[in-house]
Amino acid sequence: MDSRAEDNLVGAFAAGAAGTVDAGGATSTLHASRGATAWHGKRVHFAGIGGAGMSGLAAMLCDAGALVSGSELKPSETTLALARRGIRITYAQDGSALDAGIALYVRTAAVPDDNAEFRRALELSLPHLKYAQLLGRVMSDRFGVAVGGTHGKSTTTSMIAFALVDAGLDPSLVIGGTVPQLGGSSRSGSGRHFVVEACEYDRSFHQLHPRVVLLTNLEAEHLDVYRDLDDIREAFRTFARLVPLDGVVIGCGDDVNLGPLLRDLDRPTQTYGFDASSDWRIELLEVVRGSSHGRVTERATGESVLIRPSLPGRHNLLNAAGALAAARACGLSLASSADSISRFLGVDRRMTEMGRFNRAIVVDDYGHHPTEIRATLSALRARYQPSRLVCVFQPHQFSRTRILFDDFTRSFDDADVVIMPEIYGVRDSASDRAAVSSARLARALVDRGRAAEHVETFDSAVERLREMACEGDLIVTMGAGNVYMIAQNLIESEDRMEGSEVVERGGGLGSEVGSA
Repeated sequence: MDSRAEDNLVGAFAAGAAGTVDAGGATSTLHASRGATAWHGKRVHFAGIGGAGMSGLAAMLCDAGALVSGSELKPSETTLALARRGIRITYAQDGSALDAGIALYVRTAAVPDDNAEFRRALELSLPHLKYAQLLGRVMSDRFGVAVGGTHGKSTTTSMIAFALVDAGLDPSLVIGGTVPQLGGSSRSGSGRHFVVEACEYDRSFHQLHPRVVLLTNLEAEHLDVYRDLDDIREAFRTFARLVPLDGVVIGCGDDVNLGPLLRDLDRPTQTYGFDASSDWRIELLEVVRGSSHGRVTERATGESVLIRPSLPGRHNLLNAAGALAAARACGLSLASSADSISRFLGVDRRMTEMGRFNRAIVVDDYGHHPTEIRATLSALRARYQPSRLVCVFQPHQFSRTRILFDDFTRSFDDADVVIMPEIYGVRDSASDRAAVSSARLARALVDRGRAAEHVETFDSAVERLREMACEGDLIVTMGAGNVYMIAQNLIESEDRMEGSEVVERGGGLGSEVGSA
């Protein structure tokens, strides 16, 4: 397939096959469309298909009639669910799954150029795109809404999408997490709006075509890709400038790193925050079980609305205000958007209550950056008011742990006990792996007066929790890797004893969208 044919194929899909797509295996309702005709019978292979965004696009193409296959490093709930849809998945990225009949090869940013399967794709001269490139091309013919930022992307993107779905606008969406109220992590709708979580890793968000950009915050992160905070700020500036002159960039004016970027940007901008100068000003009214409720006023019109997020934490009131501004930019009324956002219940693995073990409440969370850890533990303590908060934190990436080591040591003040399994390594060099360890981080926490311990295996962590868990405890498993399995194990133990329901989670190579 030459590049023009490839562009035509991707462009045709941008018109979309309408329907709800759930990588968890739910039946989708599709309607005949130009997109379905264009993709029908075409073979598309996804390398790293288990990631949230990759699995979402794979499901969309499958429903549009493509013959989808994929590869991953290991099975997960996500890949097993895709297999139930008829998608063939292999767990050896050695190139054996490829042949010259594949029409398009799509890889996550976590698949490097020297990957054996990608090298085989080049040998076969297969047309190939990175995930973000395909996502951007699909977005190009839609009213694109892209949410970027170091923290809060998944939740804020989901709030916007839920408001659009609630309003009957039938948007398409790709989100970096499972959203039960939206039927999964992706959706292929017949409406003109396409809402996506925009990942900054590998500068992936530069491939998108948004009319509305929302920036939640900006911090030092992904320093295996970026030189420093200034380099990250420039990447976000480039992303924001993808918005056309008749679009809008919405950003949190309270964020010290976003403020200068928003002030200097040569695009229409709006700010939201608690500061009185914000275009969307938040007034905190009350805190109910840890959830911050407030009034949001649009400065341009003077119109105000009450918003009552169900999610705990002051940061989620900020997320809700940003989502409200973005929904307005999509043409929704403030009243309907505020009502929808207030009824939004959250994204999987974001302060998700899993169940109970020995009368202790068990919660799972995706937080893996020091700022996220602090905000999440504070919000959970305010919501549950436990007699003891036990955090099982699995660091994600040796490079992140090394670079942000000192900040990590200051992130667990709201935890009474910290249990730390081995680091979940992704994209790490040998030097990074040699430079830092969970045991060293746990010792640093002890030196700061925290009750912390390192465990070598998940089984050891589970055994330790079984020994200590009691009524009044809040047990939080936290991290972007597979630490959720510890929470699952605890709940399964309780399930065997009491018949409670087990909540399962999944993930994949690179966690695209966003590569954590």
